[in-house]
Amino acid sequence: MILGFVILYLLLSVGIGLAAARRVHTAKDFAVAGRSLPLPIVIATVFATWFGAEAVLGISATFVKEGLRGVVADPFGSSLALILVGLFFAPRFYRLNLLTVGDFYRLRYNRVVEVLCALCIAASYLGWVAAQFKVFGLVLNVVTDGAVSQPVGMVIGAVIVLAYTAFGGMFSVAILDFVQISVIMGGLVYIASIVSGLVGGVGVVIEHAAAAGKLDFFPPATFAAWVPFVGAWMTMMLGSIPQQDVFQRVTSAKDERTAVRGSLLGGTLYFCFCFVPMFLAYAATLIDPALFNTLLAQDSQLVLPTLIMQHTPVFAQVVFFGAVLSAVMSCASATLLAPSVILSENVIKGLLPHLSDREFLRVMRLVVVIFAVLVLTIALTSNSSIYQLVVGTYEVTLVAAFVPLCAGLFWSRSTTQGALCAFVAGLATWMGLQLFGSSGSIWHPQLTGFVMAVAGMVAGSLLPQKIGTRDA
Repeated sequence: MILGFVILYLLLSVGIGLAAARRVHTAKDFAVAGRSLPLPIVIATVFATWFGAEAVLGISATFVKEGLRGVVADPFGSSLALILVGLFFAPRFYRLNLLTVGDFYRLRYNRVVEVLCALCIAASYLGWVAAQFKVFGLVLNVVTDGAVSQPVGMVIGAVIVLAYTAFGGMFSVAILDFVQISVIMGGLVYIASIVSGLVGGVGVVIEHAAAAGKLDFFPPATFAAWVPFVGAWMTMMLGSIPQQDVFQRVTSAKDERTAVRGSLLGGTLYFCFCFVPMFLAYAATLIDPALFNTLLAQDSQLVLPTLIMQHTPVFAQVVFFGAVLSAVMSCASATLLAPSVILSENVIKGLLPHLSDREFLRVMRLVVVIFAVLVLTIALTSNSSIYQLVVGTYEVTLVAAFVPLCAGLFWSRSTTQGALCAFVAGLATWMGLQLFGSSGSIWHPQLTGFVMAVAGMVAGSLLPQKIGTRDA
């Protein structure tokens, strides 16, 4: 029954996505849905920005092992990023009427800054999309009782997501996000009601988690504890702001007010709903401590699927895996589309300036396919956890792209030379510390890289200018 439902659900999703693809006629339709989306759909797409593999399985597994302090990056940092975008960035982004966030770097600085930042932003999606494919493989492996291996499940998931994303672009992503958010929210609330009954109520789980120290959020009052804590928080909170998927959701709205409200409401909704999988995973350790403590030591990402398969009725299992698939597909399609669009617009288009709009649309679709193959390869070969794949991807945008974006929007004295200095100083510092730094240092590479990027921007902008806006 579960497998039959999964197959039916996947076919239905592909059908809806392909139906929405009929509205795509131009590159603007493909990239930002023609700037026509109403508030409910914008909220759904913002929520789906990060409510994927890591939210359902990654965050919950990390919380059970490390408590709230372990998930400071996501959902605390990531939801704050969406709220900051709504408060400070969405109005400016929308008024610019650009196709990608990479276009801003070209208009504010020059072509070199555009290409460098676009490449870093695109690279940041590799781990994120790989995490979604990993969960797809995990779900198919569980619901088929091992008949479909995780690698084969990853391939199937990649093909399905690619099928509608490559044709429908942002229109397909947005429509499916709206459908899937209903399945996610309804499904998780229903599962939570079932599981809470198994453990004696929500209060029992909260009291046990508090007694075990899992609800302690702030670290001890020492410098050595706070520096890594702030660094982890900043990685997602600031590093995810210069992201193409966030930019697309803002600029796909029908007007500026919708863009702002959609970002604020979507970010708040994401933060609240991330606690549902955390509650479910921790409740599992109370239902069968021996089994789930063993799973925590072997593969903590299996805690939640195992709980559902062994301790809930068949209908609840159907609802849960429907919610998981909805989360994975909505997140994977969006994060597959975003880097493909920014690579096409800000790297390839400059090399092929005479393409017509229809030819450029074909290039975008081809890049989606190529990027999907690359990410699938990473998912099949990586041994990193889902949470590690997601959080680690935003380090590069924090050190390389955030400071030029923020300075370009809010500091009138920022210059092209400053942007290049920030990019080089931040990225070089981060890469150097990743390769040669001490693993025991409290100064994480991305935090040091961010500080150096700020210093590079200030020094490069205030010193005598050797690089003009249209130089380099």
